[in-house]
Amino acid sequence: MSDLLAIGASGVRAYQTALSVVGENIANVGTTGYTRRTTRMTEVSAGVGAVDARSAGNGVLLAGIGRGGDNFATQQVRSAGADLARTETGATWLDRIEKAMTGNQLTARVTSFFNSATALAAEPTSTALRTGMISAADSAAIAFKSTGQALAQMGTDLDRSGKQTVDTLNALSSSLAKVNDGLGRTLPNTAAAAQLADQRDQILEQMSAIVDVGVAMDSYGRATVTAGGNGGPTLVRGDVASYASYTRTGANTQFTVVVPGEPASLTISPNGGAMAGIAEAAERVSDATDAVNDLAADFVGKVNAAQALGKDMAGVTGTDLLTASTTDPTDMTVAFRDPTLIAAAKSTSIRDGSNLAEFAAIRTTGDFEAKLTAIINENATAYRQKTTIAEAQTAIRDGAATALSSAAGVNIDSEAVDLMRFQQAYQASSRVIQAARDTFQSILEIR
Repeated sequence: MSDLLAIGASGVRAYQTALSVVGENIANVGTTGYTRRTTRMTEVSAGVGAVDARSAGNGVLLAGIGRGGDNFATQQVRSAGADLARTETGATWLDRIEKAMTGNQLTARVTSFFNSATALAAEPTSTALRTGMISAADSAAIAFKSTGQALAQMGTDLDRSGKQTVDTLNALSSSLAKVNDGLGRTLPNTAAAAQLADQRDQILEQMSAIVDVGVAMDSYGRATVTAGGNGGPTLVRGDVASYASYTRTGANTQFTVVVPGEPASLTISPNGGAMAGIAEAAERVSDATDAVNDLAADFVGKVNAAQALGKDMAGVTGTDLLTASTTDPTDMTVAFRDPTLIAAAKSTSIRDGSNLAEFAAIRTTGDFEAKLTAIINENATAYRQKTTIAEAQTAIRDGAATALSSAAGVNIDSEAVDLMRFQQAYQASSRVIQAARDTFQSILEIR
């Protein structure tokens, strides 16, 4: 009878834990990052305890609490998330470049300036038209300056974003090192180990949104993480985390990591995640800034050269219409406000407007409007391509997440079936104990 009682007791203990695990799954059906728990049961082997040859067995043993999941699906989610984060980050900065280039109506104001010179050529003595040309030059100068400032601010914001990104990565690396330490101290196949593994996977998913990571697990579930893929520098090994940093010079962005035990910092070459998007954005912002600066310098030089070829209303050789900073060509201003100083004539006649043809000529040779339009169109095309790619990558990421959810997520219908099955098994085990007690009592009552 003691064997029957032990068998029933082992069933009660095992199925009580199984019911608790099912309850935990049901309670966390909507919890982000929660992975479905499972119970593994084995028959108590004949070598455990004293076993009679005629015994039916020794009961059941709870072997441990496991986690559902699919390592391949998990890796696919991380990989797809890294690709999407890179594309979305790049698209964000392309959108800002487009707004910087179009928000100040630079192209329209340059066009307005050249149109005002053409209008003045028809009536060179008109004070109103001369004043209009100065106002148009002033508007163009303001547009160049505002556009340059917007692009410069983007560079500042890009640096801030890069530093925040590596700060977040460092915090995640430190957290993962602590989780690794916890996994090393926790018995495998327990609820505590499953909880730590959930935290580990959530951290890894967040890290992959920053940089594509290579991940290797040991027998305890501790993750060794490398940045930039499997061949990159180590971010986390065991309970030790590395320190990442960010620097940028023009279009050249550098992410480095100091690995404990290494004599020098190592360079991260990101292929995915926000880091890769920031590196792409740095090149785009730098290219746009250089293009606008070159165009501004050319605009100022050609306008002033055209002015110098003519004479103002006093018959004096024209002076510079625009002045610009030597370090920032977009930082330009109108040099004078007196409309009589516009050098419209080639001769000393105030009715001579022939020099204004020089402004029409530099409009053609400088090709300012077409170059500005090309910058805007190129950026807009790149932005549209990024958004199209992002839509496709979102679908890929969602598909990978759905596959992972099927393997690791909680299904209420399945849990309801398990709940009934384990409940019936628990009740049956209780009846076995009751039967053993009743039988033992009957034996004791024999006279």
